[in-house]
Amino acid sequence: MKKFTPVFILSVIVTTLFILWGLIPESVLPNGNLATVTTAIQGFIIEKFGWFYLLSATFFLIFSVGLIFSRYGNIKLGKDDDEPQYSYLTWFAMLFSAGMGIGLVFWGVSEPLFHYSSPPTGDGLTDQAARNALRYSFFHWGFHPWAIYSVIALSLAYFTFRKEQNGVISNILRPILGDRVDGKTGVLINFVAVFATVFGVATSLGFGAAQISAGISYLFDGVENNFTTQLIIILVVTVLFMLSAQTGLNKGIKYLSNLNVILAISLMLFLLFAGPTNFIMDFFTTTLGSYLQNLPSMSFKMMPFEQDNTWIQDWTIFYWAWWISWAPFVGTFIARISRGRTIREFTIGVLAVPTVFGALWFSVFGGSAIFLDHVQGISLVDIVNEQGTEVALFAMLEQFPFGTVMSILAILLISSFFITSADSATFVLGMQTTNGMLNPPGSIKFIWGIIQSSAAAILLWAGGLAALQTASIIAALPFAIIMILMAFSLLKSLREEKVIKYKGVAKESTKE
Repeated sequence: MKKFTPVFILSVIVTTLFILWGLIPESVLPNGNLATVTTAIQGFIIEKFGWFYLLSATFFLIFSVGLIFSRYGNIKLGKDDDEPQYSYLTWFAMLFSAGMGIGLVFWGVSEPLFHYSSPPTGDGLTDQAARNALRYSFFHWGFHPWAIYSVIALSLAYFTFRKEQNGVISNILRPILGDRVDGKTGVLINFVAVFATVFGVATSLGFGAAQISAGISYLFDGVENNFTTQLIIILVVTVLFMLSAQTGLNKGIKYLSNLNVILAISLMLFLLFAGPTNFIMDFFTTTLGSYLQNLPSMSFKMMPFEQDNTWIQDWTIFYWAWWISWAPFVGTFIARISRGRTIREFTIGVLAVPTVFGALWFSVFGGSAIFLDHVQGISLVDIVNEQGTEVALFAMLEQFPFGTVMSILAILLISSFFITSADSATFVLGMQTTNGMLNPPGSIKFIWGIIQSSAAAILLWAGGLAALQTASIIAALPFAIIMILMAFSLLKSLREEKVIKYKGVAKESTKE
C-alpha cells in the first residue's frame, strides 16, 4: 500500500486520542475523565434509545429469516460457478471463534447464576427463576446476535463477491447513497465501523484478560487477580496474536479456530458426563422448547410498568448493543470466509448452528452451576458475589472430578479464543482501512493490534469492566442506524436480480 487511506488516518487519530484520554486520572479531571463521561453517555443512550436497540435486533432477525424463505435464497455470494473455500467444519469453527468465543466462556456459568439469583420478574433462587435463567441465556446468545452478524456479513459478501466491489462497509450503501459513498460520507461510515470494532473487541479482550487472571489466581496461590496481572496477560497474548496475524487467514486464524472448537467441545463433553448428565440434557431440552415458544414475546419485552426495569437495560439492551458493536468485525470476517455459499445456505448456517451450540454450552455449564446451587445447596451465587464474576467458571469446575485439570483447560481455551478474536479483528481492521484489501499488509495489522490491546488495557485501568461495557454501547448506536440502511440497500439490490429456475436449479442474472 503506497499511502494510508483517509479512513485509516482518521481512525488511528481518534482511537489514539480516546486511549490517551483514558490515561488521565480522575483527580485531574473529576468530571471529565473517561469512566465518568462514558457512564453519563451510556445512561442517556439506554434511557432514550433502549427501545431502538430492541426493535433493531428483532428487525434483523425477521429480515434474516425472511431471506431464507425468499426467492433470493439460491443466489450465490459470488459468481454462479464459485465454490466455498472452506469446509463446513472449518467455516463453522472460524465464524464461531470470531463471533463470541471469549464471551461464551466468560458468561457460560455466571450469566445463568445472575438470572437465577436476580430474575427479571419474581423471586430469585426458586424453581421458576432457574427455568427462566437458562431461557434468557439462550435468548441473549441465540438467534438475535447471529441475525445481527448475518445482516452485515451477508451484505458484505454479496456486494464484495457478487458485485465485485471493495470489501468496505460503505459500499453496501451504494444502492441508496450512490457515489456519496466514495466521498466524505463513505469515510464517516467506515470510520464508525472501525471505531465500533476497536472498542467492541476491546470489551471482550478485557473480559478475557480478567477471566484468565482470575483463573490463574484461583488455581495458584501467590498470584494476585489485579490490574498488573491482567496487563501482563494482555502483553503476552498481544505478542502471540501478532505473530499469528502475520501468518494470514489460511494459517494462523484457521488453525487456531479449529483448535478452539476441539478444546471447547472436549471441555463441554467432559463436564457433561462428569456432571449431572440427565439433569443437563433434560434442562437443555425443556429450555430449548421454552425459548422457541417465548421468543416473540421476549423479543419485544421492555417492562414499561415495572417500577424497576433496569434488568432489561442491564442485560438485554446491553447485549444487543454489544452484538451491534461487534457486527462490523464479525460481519466482515464471516463475509471474507463465505464466498461461494448461497444466501439460504449462509443464513441457515450462521443462524442455526451457533445458536444450538451456544444453547448446549449454557445448558452444560450454566445448568451444572444451577444444579450445584439449587439442588445440592452449594452456594455458587455467594462465591460469585464475593469474588467476582470472572471466578464463576472456576468455582463451578472445582466441584467436579478433575476440576483443576478442567480449569487449566478452560484457561487454555480462553487464551486461544483471546488470540483468535484479536487476530481476526486485526485482519478485519486492516481490510476496512485499506479500501477493502482481502489480504491487508502486515504493517497495518500490526498497528491495529497494538491499538486494540492498548484500548483493552486502558479501559480496564480506567474503569474496569464497566468502562468496557459503556464504550461498546456508545459505539453501537450510530452503527445500528447504518445496519438498518444496509438491510434496505441489500434488499434493493437483490430485487434487481432476475432469478430463473431450470429443473430446480436457480440461475441468476442482473437486470440491465
